[in-house]
Amino acid sequence: QVQLVESGGGLVQPGGSLRLSCAASGSTLSFSRMGWYRQAPGKQREAVALITSGGSTTYVDSVKGRFTISRENAKVYLQMNSLKPEDTAVYSCHGLRGWTNYWGQGTQVTVSS
Repeated sequence: QVQLVESGGGLVQPGGSLRLSCAASGSTLSFSRMGWYRQAPGKQREAVALITSGGSTTYVDSVKGRFTISRENAKVYLQMNSLKPEDTAVYSCHGLRGWTNYWGQGTQVTVSS
């Protein structure tokens, strides 16, 4: 049973930084793509940053230049800088293996003064 476990969320002031981590357990098979999604109250879930097994990355426009996604084997990270109140959301880790999607339980990120 594959599990994705996130860590690193929390409360931060505007302009601050956080680093989210996600580790997969239960299998040594690799993911073709991993990424971070977020969902704010009353809004649809959106893909924040994605990274393929080859290292290609994609970002939603609102975080370009502020967030950086990276991965190491079955771990994926999201470095978030210059955080804004509108970045407040539950951030979830995602992994794609074949046609199967795997999700973490989510971690809350709150940006507030």
